[in-house]
Amino acid sequence: MRTSERLFNRQRTVHQILGGGLVADVMLWRQKNLTVGILVVTLAAWVVFERSGYTLLSFVSSVLLLLFAIFFLWAKSAAILNRPAPPLPQFYLSEDLMNKVAALIRDHLNALLSVSQDIALGKDSRMFLKVAAYLWLIYIIGGLTDFLTLGYTSLVIVLTIPALYEKFEEHIDRYVLIGCRKLQKLYVRFDVECVGRVRKWILEQKKLS
Repeated sequence: MRTSERLFNRQRTVHQILGGGLVADVMLWRQKNLTVGILVVTLAAWVVFERSGYTLLSFVSSVLLLLFAIFFLWAKSAAILNRPAPPLPQFYLSEDLMNKVAALIRDHLNALLSVSQDIALGKDSRMFLKVAAYLWLIYIIGGLTDFLTLGYTSLVIVLTIPALYEKFEEHIDRYVLIGCRKLQKLYVRFDVECVGRVRKWILEQKKLS
């Protein structure tokens, strides 16, 4: 497909648009084992939360309690039987890593606060409409499903739609572009036949008055 026939006249591939790293590889099924593993784990988590009645807090607490009990008993029995202790890595967060994380969070929060301030002061009408539309959409979706189901469904969409689009990119772009051209023609026709007549009628009424 020629570059001019791609959506939005883009010149980068889907993989490049998604960042070109491990995340892009997972989303486009170039790391199939990892992608399938993520889907299986999230499906299992969804089944556990949805069918067993567990909440996220109770589930995490149960898992941590089980792990701590296993390692505690392992360490105690190893000391009694002169066996090696559990092979645990050293749990330590470096100051440099925490500074980078804090700086990243700060930058994103400052950007969010700046946008929120502009919206609250009426400086960015377009952003206000976008945010209002997104919040309204979230409200509608939230009323139709619960958070866990929404999260799992969103993950499935993220891991399937980009891969399918990359596989059938040429056909999808062609049909979407054809549809856009037809919509543009319909808009021009509507503007000429309907809007133009209304404008003409308004001008005639102004002349008569």
